[in-house]
Amino acid sequence: MPGGDGFTAGQRQQIDKTIRGAETLCRYEFSVYVGPADGPSRTFAERLHGALVAPARSVLIMVDPVDRALEVVTGAEVRRDLEDGEVRLAVVEMQSQLALGDLTGAIVRGINMLAAYARKPPTLHA
Repeated sequence: MPGGDGFTAGQRQQIDKTIRGAETLCRYEFSVYVGPADGPSRTFAERLHGALVAPARSVLIMVDPVDRALEVVTGAEVRRDLEDGEVRLAVVEMQSQLALGDLTGAIVRGINMLAAYARKPPTLHA
């Protein structure tokens, strides 16, 4: 998340803790961008995602509160475990939280849902 984003220290800590927990749960990397999109929101989010260290193993959530844009971009490896329908469910939940004016709650809820959906089921070996 970029600095100067309007989050309190406690909110930033809550989001950071959620990201760490999500990454531990599903073994994929999560990034959040809150701010204005430079151009169309989807194109901008895809550019941000492509610039990550490991885009194939990453999930990017981009929120532009002013233009009311919300984008989730997943890498190729992530898409093996996280289906488009699951991403849509997380987006709907995030939009509900955003409609209530709860930006931090939307981000936390979205990350938690995406991580839970992307979690690989345990395998049993004989």
